[in-house]
Parts: sequence; structure tokens; C-alpha cells
Amino acid sequence: MSTSAPAPRATKNESAVVAGGSRGLGLMVARELARRGYRVHVCARDADELDRAAAQLAREGYSLTTTVCDVRDDEAVARWVASADSPDAPLTVAIHVAGIIQVGAIEAATPQMFDDSIDIMTKGPAYLALAALPGMRSRHHGRIGIVSSIGGVIGVPHLVAYSTAKFGAAGLGQALRAELSGTGVTVTTILPPPMRTGSHLHAQYAGDRTAEYAWFAPGASLPVLALDARTAARRIVEGVLAGKPIIGLSPVSQLVMRLQGLAPATMVRGLGIMGRLLPGGTQPPRAGRDVRTERSNPVVDTLTKPGDAMAARTNEQHEASTDPPA
Repeated sequence: MSTSAPAPRATKNESAVVAGGSRGLGLMVARELARRGYRVHVCARDADELDRAAAQLAREGYSLTTTVCDVRDDEAVARWVASADSPDAPLTVAIHVAGIIQVGAIEAATPQMFDDSIDIMTKGPAYLALAALPGMRSRHHGRIGIVSSIGGVIGVPHLVAYSTAKFGAAGLGQALRAELSGTGVTVTTILPPPMRTGSHLHAQYAGDRTAEYAWFAPGASLPVLALDARTAARRIVEGVLAGKPIIGLSPVSQLVMRLQGLAPATMVRGLGIMGRLLPGGTQPPRAGRDVRTERSNPVVDTLTKPGDAMAARTNEQHEASTDPPA
């Protein structure tokens, strides 16, 4: 039975860029911007992922312009942003979503893990902002979004490199917001809770890998614990376009932010109790899709089914050709 092509969406004469838009949350953010009529440009390191992302959104009637670009390369980011900014469709929105998740005990961590996390999730959004700001400031209008994390407000055990980089991203977003006050350009710091994006398959697990996967993957999959990627993307785009300073996306984020503000020492002690319950180990990191084949665990497999289903919708189900993802 044949099906008709999706109806074309109305477009506006404005461009938006999404760094890390080939899969997961980034792809859903790109989709939401396209739904609102923006000419959307996405970048990622993996050409195949980008092709699949463009094809997936094309089936829904949306168009993406894709570019292979490593957010750790400031010159490449500047070229990509320049290519998206044109007189007939000026760049008005720039959102940095690219990230890497490394789960494991500190004894399994390496300097390279910290380098990768900081380069992608702290320097990456800085490079994006530096590239986008001149054009936005000259037009006295622009919206920049930086995806940090609730792990950029509280230091999460077994996510030390991740939290380090996300704290940097949160500081970057808030400092830029203050400096750009009155210019017509706003910066939104995004502090989401765990999200069901399918990222548990791409996350890197070190130390006691199967034990780390067993606690992290269900937490990133279950509807009660993790926010749906499509809902998160809609709230992110709404908040960025509205020019909000900080958005938490869920009541969980709001609660954690308030508790951290009121009793930071108590929060650290509470997270310390959590840390004592987590496994040790020194095994080198492997991607979640590989870790879950090392030792069968039917209970964990069942708990992660919602995350697996989301991975099929967010282009996370395929094996990445680059490691780590950016």
C-alpha cells in the first residue's frame, strides 16, 4: 500500500545550528527546530550518523543540512557556523548538545577521559558561542543554548569527568548570559535530569563494566526516572527561544537545584552515601551496546527496554564509527 509524502512545513527566513545533532537529544532538538520552520544545520563527527539522521527527518517532511565537524576543533566549528549564516537566512539560534558519557569508578579513570569530556562539553559550547556571537551581536538578536546537566550542579559519583565538564558548561552559560545582558543576545543554560534518549548504548562504562551498566542504563531508560527525549527537546527549544536564563526541564531538576542551593554540604554527603554503594574496578571503558553482551542480565535487559525503544527513534541504535562520540 502506498503512502503519501508528508506535507511540507512552513519555513521562516532564519537558520539554527545544533552541535551534536545526528542522534539522541540533539536529533530531537533539530527536529523540533525544523518543526518550527527554521533552516536547521547539524554537525557531528560521524558521516553515516548524519546521513541516517537526515534521512529519518526527511521521512517526516523535515530538511536538515549536515556537516561533518568535530566540536573540539575551533576552526572547524567557525567554518560550520559561517556556512549556516547567510543574508537570506541569518543565524539566530545556536544550541550545543554534543556530549560524551563515561561511567565508572575514579580508579578506572584516565587523563584522556577528562580531556575528552572537557574538550567536547566545555570547550565545544565555548567554540560555538565564539563563532555565533559576532553575527548575532551585529543584528542585536540571537539565542544560544548550552546543554549542561543536573550533573553540572551536583557532583555525581562515578561520573566525575562528566560532572567536571558539565560544571564548566554551566559556568560558561551563566557567565555569557550576564555579559551579554542588553545586547539582544541571550544564553540559556540547560540543566536536564536523566533523559531517555537511547544514550545508554553509546555511553562508555569502565571499572566493573557490567555492574556500572546495571545501575546507569535502567536509570537512563525507565519512564519514572528519565525524561522522554521528545519532551526534553520541546522544552529546551521553548526555553531557548524564550530567552530564559536557566531551564531545568523537570520537577526533579528544579528540586535538586533548590536543595543544592539551600544545603550544598548535605547534598555532597548524601551523594557520598550513593558513592559507597557503587562498584569499584579498573577495566578499560567499553560502549554500552558491547557491555551488555559481556554478561546476560534479564532483569537489566527488561528495565532498559524503554531506552532501547527510544534509541530506535533517535538514531542511537547503530554502532558509531568513531569513539568517543562528539
